[in-house]
Amino acid sequence: MAPDPRVQQIRDRALADIAAARSTADLEQIRIRVLGRSGELTARLRSLGAIPAAERPQVGQAANRAKAELEEQIQARLQALRVEERSRQREAGRVDLTLPGRVTPAGAVHPITRVQDEIIAIFEGLGFSVAEGPEVESDYYNFAALNFPDDHPARDMQDTFHLSPDTLLRTHTSPVQIRTMKAQPPPVRVICPGKVYRRDADITHSPMFHQVEGLAIDRNISMGDLRGTLDLFAREMFGSRSRIRFRPSFFPFTEPSAEVDVLCFLCGGGGCRVCKQDGWLEILGSGMVHPDVLRNVGYDPEEVMGWAFGMGVERVAMLKYGIDDIRLFFENDLRFLGQFAPLTLPPHPSLSPAGRGTRMRRR
Repeated sequence: MAPDPRVQQIRDRALADIAAARSTADLEQIRIRVLGRSGELTARLRSLGAIPAAERPQVGQAANRAKAELEEQIQARLQALRVEERSRQREAGRVDLTLPGRVTPAGAVHPITRVQDEIIAIFEGLGFSVAEGPEVESDYYNFAALNFPDDHPARDMQDTFHLSPDTLLRTHTSPVQIRTMKAQPPPVRVICPGKVYRRDADITHSPMFHQVEGLAIDRNISMGDLRGTLDLFAREMFGSRSRIRFRPSFFPFTEPSAEVDVLCFLCGGGGCRVCKQDGWLEILGSGMVHPDVLRNVGYDPEEVMGWAFGMGVERVAMLKYGIDDIRLFFENDLRFLGQFAPLTLPPHPSLSPAGRGTRMRRR
Protein backbone atom coordinates (compact mmCIF):
# COMPACT_ATOMS: atom_id res chain seq x y z
CA MET A 1 0.00 0.00 0.00
CA ALA A 2 1.66 3.19 -1.18
CA PRO A 3 1.49 6.13 1.26
CA ASP A 4 -0.62 9.16 0.43
CA PRO A 5 1.81 11.85 -0.87
CA ARG A 6 -0.13 14.73 0.74
CA VAL A 7 -0.36 13.05 4.17
CA GLN A 8 3.32 12.03 3.94
CA GLN A 9 4.31 15.63 3.20
CA ILE A 10 2.30 16.98 6.17
CA ARG A 11 3.75 14.29 8.48
CA ASP A 12 7.38 14.82 7.49
CA ARG A 13 7.19 18.60 7.85
CA ALA A 14 5.42 18.34 11.20
CA LEU A 15 7.97 15.87 12.60
CA ALA A 16 10.82 18.19 11.61
CA ASP A 17 9.10 21.20 13.22
CA ILE A 18 8.38 19.23 16.42
CA ALA A 19 12.03 18.26 16.73
CA ALA A 20 13.09 21.90 16.17
CA ALA A 21 10.63 23.42 18.69
CA ARG A 22 12.41 25.36 21.43
CA SER A 23 9.48 26.11 23.75
CA THR A 24 6.10 24.75 24.75
CA ALA A 25 4.53 27.78 23.09
CA ASP A 26 6.21 26.90 19.76
CA LEU A 27 5.02 23.32 20.12
CA GLU A 28 1.45 24.42 20.73
CA GLN A 29 1.52 26.47 17.52
CA ILE A 30 2.68 23.41 15.58
CA ARG A 31 -0.12 21.27 17.07
CA ILE A 32 -2.74 23.84 16.14
CA ARG A 33 -1.35 24.21 12.61
CA VAL A 34 -1.39 20.46 11.94
CA LEU A 35 -3.99 18.89 14.24
CA GLY A 36 -6.29 21.78 15.15
CA ARG A 37 -9.82 22.24 13.86
CA SER A 38 -8.49 23.99 10.79
CA GLY A 39 -5.20 22.08 10.78
CA GLU A 40 -3.54 20.63 7.71
CA LEU A 41 -4.08 16.97 8.63
CA THR A 42 -7.61 17.62 9.88
CA ALA A 43 -8.44 19.27 6.56
CA ARG A 44 -7.07 16.23 4.71
CA LEU A 45 -9.35 13.92 6.70
CA ARG A 46 -12.34 16.13 6.00
CA SER A 47 -11.61 16.02 2.27
CA LEU A 48 -12.02 12.24 2.02
CA GLY A 49 -15.44 12.70 0.42
CA ALA A 50 -13.80 14.29 -2.61
CA ILE A 51 -11.40 11.38 -3.09
CA PRO A 52 -12.37 8.41 -5.34
CA ALA A 53 -14.03 5.67 -3.29
CA ALA A 54 -11.29 3.15 -4.07
CA GLU A 55 -8.61 5.43 -2.56
CA ARG A 56 -10.48 6.57 0.56
CA PRO A 57 -9.52 3.65 2.86
CA GLN A 58 -5.87 4.04 1.96
CA VAL A 59 -5.83 7.82 2.50
CA GLY A 60 -7.92 7.59 5.68
CA GLN A 61 -5.69 4.97 7.25
CA ALA A 62 -2.55 6.90 6.34
CA ALA A 63 -3.95 10.13 7.82
CA ASN A 64 -5.02 8.41 11.08
CA ARG A 65 -1.62 6.75 11.45
CA ALA A 66 0.08 10.09 10.88
CA LYS A 67 -2.23 11.78 13.40
CA ALA A 68 -1.48 9.18 16.08
CA GLU A 69 2.24 9.41 15.43
CA LEU A 70 2.26 13.21 15.56
CA GLU A 71 0.24 13.27 18.80
CA GLU A 72 2.72 10.85 20.36
CA GLN A 73 5.72 12.91 19.20
CA ILE A 74 4.15 16.16 20.39
CA GLN A 75 3.48 14.71 23.85
CA ALA A 76 7.04 13.37 24.14
CA ARG A 77 8.55 16.67 22.99
CA LEU A 78 6.24 18.57 25.37
CA GLN A 79 7.59 16.68 28.37
CA ALA A 80 11.18 17.34 27.32
CA LEU A 81 10.55 21.05 26.75
CA ARG A 82 8.89 21.43 30.15
CA VAL A 83 11.97 19.98 31.82
CA GLU A 84 14.21 22.34 29.84
CA GLU A 85 12.07 25.38 30.68
CA ARG A 86 12.03 24.58 34.40
CA SER A 87 15.79 24.22 34.32
CA ARG A 88 16.19 27.59 32.59
CA GLN A 89 13.88 29.23 35.13
CA ARG A 90 15.88 27.82 38.03
CA GLU A 91 19.09 28.98 36.44
CA ALA A 92 17.73 32.47 35.83
CA GLY A 93 16.61 32.78 39.45
CA ARG A 94 19.81 31.47 40.95
CA VAL A 95 21.79 33.91 43.07
CA ASP A 96 25.41 34.28 42.06
CA LEU A 97 27.21 34.42 45.39
CA THR A 98 30.41 35.53 43.70
CA LEU A 99 28.90 38.85 42.58
CA PRO A 100 29.88 41.93 44.63
CA GLY A 101 27.22 43.26 46.99
CA ARG A 102 25.05 46.18 45.98
CA VAL A 103 25.59 49.29 48.05
CA THR A 104 22.29 50.73 49.27
CA PRO A 105 22.41 54.54 49.35
CA ALA A 106 22.20 55.93 52.86
CA GLY A 107 18.97 57.77 53.56
CA ALA A 108 18.64 61.09 55.32
CA VAL A 109 16.47 61.85 58.32
CA HIS A 110 13.40 63.83 57.28
CA PRO A 111 13.79 67.46 58.39
CA ILE A 112 10.51 67.34 60.35
CA THR A 113 11.63 64.24 62.25
CA ARG A 114 15.05 65.76 62.78
CA VAL A 115 13.70 69.02 64.23
CA GLN A 116 11.05 67.27 66.34
CA ASP A 117 13.65 64.96 67.88
CA GLU A 118 15.92 67.93 68.58
CA ILE A 119 13.08 69.79 70.32
CA ILE A 120 12.24 66.72 72.42
CA ALA A 121 15.89 66.19 73.36
CA ILE A 122 16.23 69.82 74.55
CA PHE A 123 13.21 69.67 76.83
CA GLU A 124 14.00 66.20 78.11
CA GLY A 125 17.31 67.68 79.21
CA LEU A 126 15.28 70.15 81.28
CA GLY A 127 13.34 67.38 83.02
CA PHE A 128 10.22 67.26 80.83
CA SER A 129 8.55 63.95 80.01
CA VAL A 130 6.88 63.06 76.70
CA ALA A 131 3.08 62.64 76.68
CA GLU A 132 0.95 61.52 73.75
CA GLY A 133 -2.76 61.36 73.04
CA PRO A 134 -5.32 60.49 70.34
CA GLU A 135 -5.54 62.46 67.12
CA VAL A 136 -9.32 61.99 66.98
CA GLU A 137 -10.65 64.07 69.86
CA SER A 138 -13.90 65.14 71.47
CA ASP A 139 -15.04 68.73 71.50
CA TYR A 140 -14.59 68.75 75.28
CA TYR A 141 -10.86 68.00 75.29
CA ASN A 142 -10.08 70.05 72.19
CA PHE A 143 -12.12 73.16 73.03
CA ALA A 144 -14.37 73.23 76.11
CA ALA A 145 -11.79 72.17 78.70
CA LEU A 146 -9.37 74.71 77.22
CA ASN A 147 -11.74 77.63 77.85
CA PHE A 148 -12.86 78.12 74.24
CA PRO A 149 -16.29 79.80 74.23
CA ASP A 150 -19.09 78.19 72.23
CA ASP A 151 -18.96 80.93 69.58
CA HIS A 152 -15.17 80.87 69.11
CA PRO A 153 -14.20 80.93 65.38
CA ALA A 154 -11.92 77.89 65.80
CA ARG A 155 -15.02 75.73 66.33
CA ASP A 156 -16.38 76.60 62.88
CA MET A 157 -16.51 74.00 60.12
CA GLN A 158 -14.27 76.14 57.90
CA ASP A 159 -11.45 75.95 60.46
CA THR A 160 -11.76 72.44 61.94
CA PHE A 161 -12.18 68.94 60.50
CA HIS A 162 -15.35 67.70 62.24
CA LEU A 163 -16.15 63.98 62.09
CA SER A 164 -19.42 64.40 63.99
CA PRO A 165 -20.98 67.19 66.05
CA ASP A 166 -18.85 66.18 69.05
CA THR A 167 -15.86 64.50 67.36
CA LEU A 168 -13.05 66.10 65.38
CA LEU A 169 -9.43 65.84 64.32
CA ARG A 170 -7.51 67.69 67.01
CA THR A 171 -6.45 71.21 66.05
CA HIS A 172 -3.57 71.30 68.55
CA THR A 173 -1.89 68.94 71.03
CA SER A 174 -3.32 70.90 73.99
CA PRO A 175 -5.90 68.11 74.64
CA VAL A 176 -2.96 65.95 75.71
CA GLN A 177 -2.21 68.53 78.40
CA ILE A 178 -5.79 68.25 79.69
CA ARG A 179 -5.62 64.44 79.71
CA THR A 180 -2.28 64.55 81.52
CA MET A 181 -3.50 66.91 84.23
CA LYS A 182 -6.65 64.83 84.75
CA ALA A 183 -4.50 61.72 85.15
CA GLN A 184 -2.06 63.00 87.77
CA PRO A 185 -1.74 65.59 90.51
CA PRO A 186 0.82 68.42 90.31
CA PRO A 187 3.68 68.89 89.71
CA VAL A 188 3.48 68.32 85.95
CA ARG A 189 6.22 68.86 83.37
CA VAL A 190 5.42 67.41 79.96
CA ILE A 191 5.86 68.11 76.29
CA CYS A 192 3.24 66.91 73.83
CA PRO A 193 4.47 66.22 70.27
CA GLY A 194 2.18 65.03 67.51
CA LYS A 195 0.18 65.64 64.36
CA VAL A 196 -2.61 68.22 64.29
CA TYR A 197 -5.17 69.18 61.64
CA ARG A 198 -6.69 72.46 60.46
CA ARG A 199 -8.51 73.62 57.33
CA ASP A 200 -5.70 75.75 55.97
CA ALA A 201 -3.39 75.26 53.00
CA ASP A 202 -0.86 77.56 51.30
CA ILE A 203 2.93 77.92 51.11
CA THR A 204 3.18 78.43 54.89
CA HIS A 205 0.22 76.31 56.11
CA SER A 206 -0.73 72.65 55.70
CA PRO A 207 -3.98 70.82 56.59
CA MET A 208 -1.83 68.39 58.60
CA PHE A 209 1.24 69.54 60.48
CA HIS A 210 3.18 68.81 63.66
CA GLN A 211 3.21 70.58 66.99
CA VAL A 212 5.19 70.33 70.20
CA GLU A 213 3.47 71.85 73.19
CA GLY A 214 4.87 72.17 76.70
CA LEU A 215 3.24 72.40 80.11
CA ALA A 216 4.61 73.05 83.58
CA ILE A 217 2.34 73.07 86.65
CA ASP A 218 3.62 73.58 90.20
CA ARG A 219 3.63 76.04 93.07
CA ASN A 220 5.17 79.47 92.60
CA ILE A 221 5.75 79.20 88.83
CA SER A 222 6.05 82.53 87.07
CA MET A 223 6.30 84.09 83.64
CA GLY A 224 10.00 84.52 84.34
CA ASP A 225 10.41 80.72 84.49
CA LEU A 226 8.68 80.48 81.12
CA ARG A 227 10.97 83.07 79.59
CA GLY A 228 14.09 81.42 80.97
CA THR A 229 13.03 78.04 79.60
CA LEU A 230 12.24 79.37 76.14
CA ASP A 231 15.42 81.45 76.09
CA LEU A 232 17.46 78.30 76.69
CA PHE A 233 15.46 76.47 74.03
CA ALA A 234 16.19 79.18 71.44
CA ARG A 235 19.91 79.08 72.14
CA GLU A 236 20.00 75.30 71.85
CA MET A 237 17.92 75.21 68.67
CA PHE A 238 19.17 78.28 66.79
CA GLY A 239 22.62 78.95 68.24
CA SER A 240 24.23 80.45 71.32
CA ARG A 241 23.75 84.04 70.05
CA SER A 242 19.95 83.69 69.81
CA ARG A 243 17.69 85.99 71.80
CA ILE A 244 13.95 86.00 72.27
CA ARG A 245 11.30 88.62 72.98
CA PHE A 246 7.74 88.43 74.24
CA ARG A 247 4.84 90.29 72.61
CA PRO A 248 1.42 90.53 74.29
CA SER A 249 -1.20 88.30 72.69
CA PHE A 250 -4.40 86.42 73.50
CA PHE A 251 -5.23 82.71 73.75
CA PRO A 252 -8.38 81.37 75.46
CA PHE A 253 -6.39 78.93 77.59
CA THR A 254 -3.66 81.29 78.91
CA GLU A 255 -3.72 84.60 80.75
CA PRO A 256 -1.54 86.56 80.31
CA SER A 257 -0.51 85.34 76.84
CA ALA A 258 2.49 86.14 74.69
CA GLU A 259 3.81 85.50 71.21
CA VAL A 260 7.50 84.65 71.27
CA ASP A 261 9.94 85.87 68.61
CA VAL A 262 13.55 84.84 68.09
CA LEU A 263 16.23 87.21 66.86
CA CYS A 264 16.73 86.60 63.14
CA PHE A 265 19.76 84.35 62.93
CA LEU A 266 20.48 85.36 59.34
CA CYS A 267 20.78 89.11 59.77
CA GLY A 268 21.33 89.26 63.55
CA GLY A 269 18.43 91.68 63.93
CA GLY A 270 19.49 94.08 61.20
CA GLY A 271 16.59 93.22 58.90
CA CYS A 272 16.53 90.96 55.84
CA ARG A 273 14.18 89.22 53.42
CA VAL A 274 13.59 86.28 55.77
CA CYS A 275 12.48 88.41 58.73
CA LYS A 276 10.80 90.96 56.43
CA GLN A 277 13.15 93.70 57.64
CA ASP A 278 11.84 93.35 61.20
CA GLY A 279 14.88 91.61 62.68
CA TRP A 280 12.69 89.09 64.54
CA LEU A 281 10.99 85.80 63.63
CA GLU A 282 7.85 84.49 65.33
CA ILE A 283 8.31 80.93 66.59
CA LEU A 284 5.61 80.09 69.15
CA GLY A 285 2.78 81.15 71.43
CA SER A 286 2.83 80.91 75.21
CA GLY A 287 1.37 82.16 78.48
CA MET A 288 0.29 81.38 82.02
CA VAL A 289 -2.36 78.64 82.21
CA HIS A 290 -5.80 80.22 82.63
CA PRO A 291 -7.34 79.59 86.10
CA ASP A 292 -10.50 78.20 84.44
CA VAL A 293 -8.41 75.53 82.69
CA LEU A 294 -6.92 74.54 86.04
CA ARG A 295 -10.40 74.27 87.54
CA ASN A 296 -11.60 72.16 84.59
CA VAL A 297 -9.01 69.47 85.41
CA GLY A 298 -9.61 69.57 89.16
CA TYR A 299 -6.64 71.73 90.16
CA ASP A 300 -6.99 74.60 92.64
CA PRO A 301 -5.69 77.81 91.00
CA GLU A 302 -5.13 79.18 94.53
CA GLU A 303 -2.65 76.40 95.22
CA VAL A 304 -0.89 75.80 91.88
CA MET A 305 -0.17 77.71 88.71
CA GLY A 306 1.66 77.01 85.51
CA TRP A 307 2.62 78.00 82.03
CA ALA A 308 2.28 76.48 78.60
CA PHE A 309 3.68 77.00 75.13
CA GLY A 310 3.11 75.58 71.66
CA MET A 311 5.16 75.62 68.50
CA GLY A 312 4.75 74.28 64.99
CA VAL A 313 7.57 71.90 64.08
CA GLU A 314 7.31 72.85 60.40
CA ARG A 315 7.59 76.52 61.36
CA VAL A 316 10.79 75.88 63.34
CA ALA A 317 12.21 73.73 60.53
CA MET A 318 11.44 76.39 57.91
CA LEU A 319 13.26 79.00 59.98
CA LYS A 320 16.15 76.73 60.88
CA TYR A 321 16.82 75.60 57.31
CA GLY A 322 15.65 78.65 55.36
CA ILE A 323 12.76 76.87 53.62
CA ASP A 324 10.05 79.14 52.21
CA ASP A 325 7.39 76.58 51.17
CA ILE A 326 5.91 74.13 53.69
CA ARG A 327 4.70 71.86 50.89
CA LEU A 328 8.27 70.73 50.25
CA PHE A 329 8.13 68.73 53.48
CA PHE A 330 5.30 66.53 52.18
CA GLU A 331 6.08 66.08 48.47
CA ASN A 332 8.67 63.30 49.07
CA ASP A 333 11.08 64.77 46.52
CA LEU A 334 14.35 62.92 47.14
CA ARG A 335 16.31 65.85 45.72
CA PHE A 336 14.97 67.99 48.56
CA LEU A 337 15.17 65.38 51.32
CA GLY A 338 18.70 64.33 50.32
CA GLN A 339 20.04 67.75 51.31
CA PHE A 340 19.64 66.96 55.02
CA ALA A 341 22.55 65.19 56.68
CA PRO A 342 21.83 62.13 58.84
CA LEU A 343 20.74 63.02 62.35
CA THR A 344 23.54 62.83 64.90
CA LEU A 345 21.08 62.12 67.72
CA PRO A 346 19.43 58.67 67.71
CA PRO A 347 15.71 58.71 66.84
CA HIS A 348 13.64 59.43 69.93
CA PRO A 349 12.44 56.08 71.39
CA SER A 350 8.96 57.34 72.20
CA LEU A 351 8.33 58.39 68.59
CA SER A 352 10.01 55.56 66.66
CA PRO A 353 7.99 52.43 65.68
CA ALA A 354 10.40 50.09 67.52
CA GLY A 355 10.27 52.15 70.70
CA ARG A 356 6.52 52.75 70.96
CA GLY A 357 5.48 52.36 74.55
CA THR A 358 9.01 52.35 75.98
CA ARG A 359 8.62 55.86 77.32
CA MET A 360 5.89 57.53 79.31
CA ARG A 361 2.69 57.99 77.31
CA ARG A 362 -0.39 59.61 78.75
CA ARG A 363 -3.89 59.25 77.32
